[in-house]
Amino acid sequence: MRIKRALLSVSDKTGIVKLAQFLHDIGVEIISTGGTMTAIREAGIPVTYVSDVTGFPEIMDGRVKTLNPKIHGGILAVRSNPEHMAALEKHDIKPIDLVVVNLYPFKETIAKPNVTEAEAIENIDIGGPAMVRASAKNFRDVIIVTNPARYTSLIAMLQQYGDADIKTRKTLAKEAFNHTSEYDAMICEYLTKQLVEGK
Repeated sequence: MRIKRALLSVSDKTGIVKLAQFLHDIGVEIISTGGTMTAIREAGIPVTYVSDVTGFPEIMDGRVKTLNPKIHGGILAVRSNPEHMAALEKHDIKPIDLVVVNLYPFKETIAKPNVTEAEAIENIDIGGPAMVRASAKNFRDVIIVTNPARYTSLIAMLQQYGDADIKTRKTLAKEAFNHTSEYDAMICEYLTKQLVEGK
């Protein structure tokens, strides 16, 4: 299955422009959000703003941007299920084949001296984990990458085969669930500490 459409939305921008350039060069449509989109666009690479896909603006200081059926339908549709594919067509949703997401820097935020609870809470990612988990659930149809260290091997694999094999897809899905579980554990630990300290 050739990758036709990718969603790139990362907190850690390491290597993202190089990956976007490669994807563009092989004919992949790129959709993106906020700072990631700006970085890609400034490098002169064509990119579609996620709000132009959803038909809905980013609202509530970016708290709500990717939580939309145009995104999650495109990720979660099982390509071999005729009913899923009919639903995509009926609702004018295009499949998303590759999702590259890493989450808001919660760990780095709470490590800052005198960080406020409000700052910490604003660095709890919601849309990111939802996209990561949706992509990992549908790993047979969607490649999910949460670690910038994976970009080079992904590029090499797509260059050679135009796709990722099932073992790679499953490995990346496992890494994705590990990424979200560690993230949730950090938030849990932070809130536990707050309670212990009586805050």
